[in-house]
Amino acid sequence: MNDQIIGTQNWWQTPLGSYMLSWEQTCYDDAVADIFGFHSLQMGLFPLQGLRNNRTPHRWLALESNEQMAQWQQSRLADVKRFAPPLQSDVGLPATPAEAVTAGLLCDAHALPFGADTLDLVLLPHTLELSADPHAVLREVARVMVPEGRVLISGINPASLWGMHTWSRRIPGLQKLPPMPDDHNLIGYGRLRDWLKLLDLELQSASFGCFRPAMRSDAWLARWEWMDRLGPAAWPILGGVYFVEAVKKVAGVRKLPVPWKPAVPSPAARPAVAVREGLTETHRRGDGAPAHDPPAGTPTV
Repeated sequence: MNDQIIGTQNWWQTPLGSYMLSWEQTCYDDAVADIFGFHSLQMGLFPLQGLRNNRTPHRWLALESNEQMAQWQQSRLADVKRFAPPLQSDVGLPATPAEAVTAGLLCDAHALPFGADTLDLVLLPHTLELSADPHAVLREVARVMVPEGRVLISGINPASLWGMHTWSRRIPGLQKLPPMPDDHNLIGYGRLRDWLKLLDLELQSASFGCFRPAMRSDAWLARWEWMDRLGPAAWPILGGVYFVEAVKKVAGVRKLPVPWKPAVPSPAARPAVAVREGLTETHRRGDGAPAHDPPAGTPTV
């Protein structure tokens, strides 16, 4: 990963970047709330707290440069200072707010420090766009995921009003459009579906958002707010950003249902058990077989 696609971290503080980040944050919050497991990972884009609504006990954030790690640590310190006045711990030190991740990792997205079939949930917010070899990153993610594990992917949709900025530099008069991520690694929705299928990642759902044109100011973005209401019904696959959820499928492997009720023995077996339990030594013959009283009127020898 590098900063050549999305640009600097400051881009997310612009009106357009905040607009995109807000929509994606809502998507991730809703998606991860009902995903359970033990281990989850977000790869890149630390301004997005994709795991803050997830309940897995181990949540990691993977970054690929010392600069990104330093920026993330600074943002955590800023959160502590912001929450310190109203919150105090038992030992008198400022308490930290509930964090979206439990640890940060400095690693290569093409070689994750996890064994095969380890992670229950992986988040890729614009991670594929930031990679020089996005297919290799997706293949590595499929390796570390457990069967039936989930992967959530978000990216800029080239087939949208935002995608027009990828070729706007070639048209006279469009050079003053708002700065957008570079185009040579943007991945279309159809292409992403093909990659998922090749890696046995079954598509579960896909949604599109950010239907407003890319504008520089909040005022102009607010004027196009009606497009976010009309877009999902009128042109659903032309949103500026897509959000995809997929599940890792392995042939012959499926999750077993939880047995809510204990197994009940068959009714036919109950009388036999009762008879055996009711036998005593006085009811047995010398060979150990149960003795039976002769019918009434039978002569005895």
